Formats: sequence, structure tokens, C-alpha cells
Amino acid sequence: MKVMGDGVLVEFASAVNAVTCAVEFQNGMIAANQGRADDRHVVLRIGINLGDVVVEGGDLFGDGVIVAVRLQAIAGPGDICISGSVYDQVKRKLDFSFDELGPQAIKNIAEPVAVYRIVSSTISEYQGPAEKAPLPLPAKPSIAVLPFTNMSNDPEQEAFVDGLTEDLITDLSRTSGLFVIASNSVFAYKGRHVDVRRIARELGVRYLLEGSARRAAGRVRINAQLIDSIGGDHLWAERFDRSLEDIFAVQDEVTGKIVEALAGRLTTQPARNRPANLEAYDLCVRARALGLQTALAAKEAIFLLEAAIALDPEYAEAHRWLALNLWLGWEFWDEPMDPNRARALAEAQQAVTLDPNDAGNHWVLGIILGHERRWPESDAEFDVRKALRLNPHPPGWYYWMLGQAQYALRDYESAVQTLIP
Repeated sequence: MKVMGDGVLVEFASAVNAVTCAVEFQNGMIAANQGRADDRHVVLRIGINLGDVVVEGGDLFGDGVIVAVRLQAIAGPGDICISGSVYDQVKRKLDFSFDELGPQAIKNIAEPVAVYRIVSSTISEYQGPAEKAPLPLPAKPSIAVLPFTNMSNDPEQEAFVDGLTEDLITDLSRTSGLFVIASNSVFAYKGRHVDVRRIARELGVRYLLEGSARRAAGRVRINAQLIDSIGGDHLWAERFDRSLEDIFAVQDEVTGKIVEALAGRLTTQPARNRPANLEAYDLCVRARALGLQTALAAKEAIFLLEAAIALDPEYAEAHRWLALNLWLGWEFWDEPMDPNRARALAEAQQAVTLDPNDAGNHWVLGIILGHERRWPESDAEFDVRKALRLNPHPPGWYYWMLGQAQYALRDYESAVQTLIP
């Protein structure tokens, strides 16, 4: 940390942690200013950038610092402005709204910097997970897989490590005797130092899996530990150091050890449709990170997924994400309806055919069938209310879908309560 006149420069280990801290800090200032005369208010401007920092003694230098300072100057009173590099890191992981300010020229920086501003209503309304009422524990063993930490020096491996977390969640969710929290909710804790007992209370689970991964030189090292949040005990911990080609075997082994530790008599999970080609897996993981963002991101995801399917035509998950991005393209982003509409449905059906035990495949098919007004078939694919308990911190479209269903059932009062914040 470095104090600069009436400002302060702070270094964070993650973009998520920095943005969360900034929002909570601005909220604290709103509360502190209440009841004070206007001329006694303390109003902050905050800029956040992701970049290289040089540390010498107690001082911080580098282009990353220069951009952060310029973003602070761009921000209005009470605002938080972030660079495009920060936005890319947090847009899927934090439930905040952003205004795109476009490329901005920064003095002493060669290229314009994309700038986003966190919407002020998002700041004032943000309460943080601690404000949520604790959820009751399910009857069956309940678990959340916390985002694994990327221990590689290469930040580009972040998508690989996030993909590992999501794959473990998918694997565990296939065990019928387990209650597993969805990835949207657990990624809200990425980069934040929160007591595991508090996380367990907020998600309504007893057990937590946490760990780290490092990928380098064709090998992957994974550390994982299973925690009982009630007793605070470590039920199981192990380190895996394997060839990268063994990544799926490691995932199966981790899942098997968790199931064994929680309840040896649980129903064995059905076999998962694993990719036969590691390059196809990498392409699919990169496409996952691009999902549900922009028209340009969808086009890039489609390109990656088509390449993955060309390498491995039987890869169900690649077909699922291709279906979703094709559907988003024609439904929301002005792509031609023909052939994208028919192709999206065909890809979603193919994903379910290849792996009928994957809930994600049914979720995508259910969405597409619903927009095709094939209501009975759509209803058979997913249950929105159950999804809300499995995903305690869901994205806004969960409520949009629930509200649509309530409206279709003519339960207008419930639809209004669901759709109007």
C-alpha cells in the first residue's frame, strides 16, 4: 500500500477481490456520510487496473499503476472505474452492472484503454453475502466446490483452473446421493478471503472442497482438501502430480475420494462423456469463459467449439455450448435465424443424446425448447425452483425464467414479485 496525498494506492492479489473491496468501501462511505452536512461529506473516486507492478521498498511503480491512477481521475464522485482487463476477470464472477465507457486515451500509455464504470445503483444496493439469511441444510450430504487457486505463473492458465473447478462440480452433481451447489454461486467467492464456515452457512452446505492447481511443462499438480464446516475437520486431503493427459483420471479420482469420504453407500455416479482429445478440451474450456457475454464473444466461442467438435465429434459438452451460442446469436444478437435456429436445436439435442446424464445438456435444451414454445418438452428438461436452491447466488436470468413461467401459468402476482426488484 502507498499513500499519495489525499489518495492511497493498494495492490490486490486478484481483480475480483479488488472490485469487491472497492464496492464495499464505497458503501461504507455512503453510510458514513449519512446525517452529515453536504460540505462535510467524504466522497471517493476509485480506479482499478490489472497489470504489472514493480515494488521497491514501500513504493509501487509501473504501467499498471499509471493506468489505475488515470482511471481514478476519469471516475466521477462516488464512482468506480475499471479497465477492460479487470472487466474480463470479473464480469462472470460478480453480480454487478457495468456501463461501457469505451476506449480512453491514457497519458504515457501507447494504446487506448477500454474503461467500464460500475453502475452506481449496483454499489448502493450491494449488501455482500454476509447479509443473506443462512439456508437450511438439505437432508442428503451437501457440498460446494470452491474455485481452485491458479498457482501457475501464467495468468492464461486461469481458464484451465476455473474449468477444473467446474468439471469437479459437474462430476459430483452426477452422484444422486449428493446435493451440489452450482458454479455461479461458488465463483462469487473467487479471490476473496472468507472463513469457510461463513461460506458454508451462506450456501447452505455442510462440506466444502478447496484446492489449487498448477499446469506447466505438460504436467498438472493439484492439491485438494475436503472440509466439514460444522466440526472444522479436514476429512480428506491429497496432492496429485500427473501428466496433463491424465487430467480426467485425476478428476475421477478426486470425485471418487470425496464420495467415499462423505458416504460410502451413495449411488455410484453414471459415467461422464469425457473428451477424447485434450486439445478439444482446452478449446471448450476457453469457450466456456466467453459464454453469455457479447455478440463478438459468442462468435469467438462458436469458432472455438466448432474446432473442438472437429477434433472430437462425440464431445457432448462442446455440442451443448455450441447450441447455446448459436441460439443467443439469432435470438438476441441479430445473427440470421436461418440456419442458426435449427442448428442450435439440433446441437442441443445431440448433446443430450451423447450424454443424457449431464444436467447442463438438459438445461440448454430446455431453454431452446421453451423459446420454440414446446412447453411440455421444455418443462421436462429442467426445474427452475430446484435450480434456485442449488444456486443460492444465481445470475439474474434465473429469476427472469421463473417469472416467465409464473406469467405463463397466469400467476401474475408471483411473476411481479419475481421480476420486479
